[in-house]
Amino acid sequence: MIVALHPDNEDQRLRSLRNINILDSLPEEKYDHITDLATFICGTKSSAISLVDENRQWFKSIKGMATCETPREVSFCSHAILNPDELMEVQDAKLDERFKSNPLVTDLENPIRYYAGIPIKNSDGMVLGTLCVLDDKPNSLSHDQKIALRNLGRQVQELVKLHVVNEDLRVSRNQLKKHNGLLEDFAGTVSHDMKMPLANLIVTSDILNKKYHGLVDDDGRKYLKYLKSSSLSLSDYITNILAHYESSAYEVDDREDFDLNELLENIIELINIKHHCDIHLPEQNYQLHCNRVALEQIFLNLIGNSIKYNDKEETVIDFGVTETEDLYKFSITDNGRGIPKENLLHIFNLFNTVGEYDRYGNQGHGIGLSTVKQLVENLGGSIHAESVLGESTTFYFSVSK
Repeated sequence: MIVALHPDNEDQRLRSLRNINILDSLPEEKYDHITDLATFICGTKSSAISLVDENRQWFKSIKGMATCETPREVSFCSHAILNPDELMEVQDAKLDERFKSNPLVTDLENPIRYYAGIPIKNSDGMVLGTLCVLDDKPNSLSHDQKIALRNLGRQVQELVKLHVVNEDLRVSRNQLKKHNGLLEDFAGTVSHDMKMPLANLIVTSDILNKKYHGLVDDDGRKYLKYLKSSSLSLSDYITNILAHYESSAYEVDDREDFDLNELLENIIELINIKHHCDIHLPEQNYQLHCNRVALEQIFLNLIGNSIKYNDKEETVIDFGVTETEDLYKFSITDNGRGIPKENLLHIFNLFNTVGEYDRYGNQGHGIGLSTVKQLVENLGGSIHAESVLGESTTFYFSVSK
């Protein structure tokens, strides 16, 4: 037996093999389909997708042989990878000086007499292993069979490239998840730390306005009023940021039974509506089984927006609800100013504002609808809006049962 030499670029080749993170991975049908085809097309007993590691060859897929790896020193593939662009065929291993005393050839129960392998490369041209076919008797592939084996080898290379892309995406996703977690922690900490100084500022501005109201001129009173309104706006902004990042904690499995109309009535009382508003609850009441706290946050935001961004003397809000086997489906329609069509795709983006002021003269922060979307998706649903400018807006959303 002649043990194959190592390729000149062996260190770089091994780094490439290990960087793709495929060694010792679980079997996958997409690779098994190729070995099935190779066996069928070449008319052999066995086939394998072999990756040649430092001291072993490991099989990503193998058909017709009951093993997952063999020592590198006895592998046929360690010879095949020495000629990266050539198909290596051994028609009778017993007649080949390299293999005639190989224990895989001399094995009495399952000998290897025939081998044909095409090297498999990564996108940088590094040889990782082979797609090979094997038999327990001498054989010879036809011209067409060799072409087919080469083509199947190219398919393996494409699968490996796709595997690398998926691995890169997985790593990037995990890193992004980690960074987002750190960002959420930072935003939460900063927001909490800012709330107390802001509360003190608001109280101080009230005290100054009451105690020194008659001692300051109109400009002074205007500045005090501006100080308080700005502080309140910033406090509202921080509250919305906290609500947004805390919304990720709501999960679909935190379910309870509750009455929908009772929930809506409690929300309407909580909002403390300051002008005439006609709200039509669903005619048919529903007993729901889902995350009550998250649904309350969703409706609180949407109802609040319907009232704040309404330019009519009387605000009208209609609720709709249906259900399927898996979902509760809700709609909330108002008779407000509407949303321009070009803005509908962006209204759920965090910090996205359209420059609109509410009926009280305050500009939105672009947090509320992003929070709503995150809550809805956490509950296994989806949300979108339809609007007629100057007439109405309807938000449709669903949550899983």
